[in-house]
Amino acid sequence: MIRFADRRDAGRRLSESVARLDLGDAVVLGLPRGGVPVADEVARVLGAPLDVLVVRKLGLPSRPEVAMGAVGEEDAEIVNEDVVGLGRVTPEEFAGVERRERAELEARVRRFRGDRPPVPLAGRTAVVVDDGVATGATARVACRVARERGAVRVVLAVPVASPRALEGIPEADEVVCLEVPPGFMSVGMHYLDFRQTEDREVSDILARAHARRRGQDDSPTP
Repeated sequence: MIRFADRRDAGRRLSESVARLDLGDAVVLGLPRGGVPVADEVARVLGAPLDVLVVRKLGLPSRPEVAMGAVGEEDAEIVNEDVVGLGRVTPEEFAGVERRERAELEARVRRFRGDRPPVPLAGRTAVVVDDGVATGATARVACRVARERGAVRVVLAVPVASPRALEGIPEADEVVCLEVPPGFMSVGMHYLDFRQTEDREVSDILARAHARRRGQDDSPTP
């Protein structure tokens, strides 16, 4: 079993596999919060722009850690009907969770991007990066958002994922995953350091990536 020292280590290892693909004009999209440090390492190796793609899990009212779906920018949504049924979630309960999570999603978009517009995806390859995939709900909605923004190719890249989740991500054209353990229990078990990524760290990473990109764009043509 592969164990990563932390998210930066996972990103460096993941970037080696992603770099082998012929991606063309690529944009790397990190899923906040934990996916952003991973995505930053991938973007550095690819020499590609880095942006966030904000998604929110819809947790069961009785067990918030269990995803009954996910929502993302551009009004994207994935619903896991099996989980909704097993959890006996009423339409009113579902609507309440969705309303709360969409409000948080919009707040995070403002917090992380500020007044910067999203990096354009039209005609480009979107590389969607997270620190791991457990159920696949957030990964699916993220890939859907990238497609709706005009990406012609969507690549999902993660260090670790559950086998069941990877069986059902039709929104991605390709999936790059370093570890798919048959006894998968949680993403955090595959990291030595899996402490929470703070909002400030995400904002700082994005600001540095934006400055880095602006410096490249402003450099004189040889």
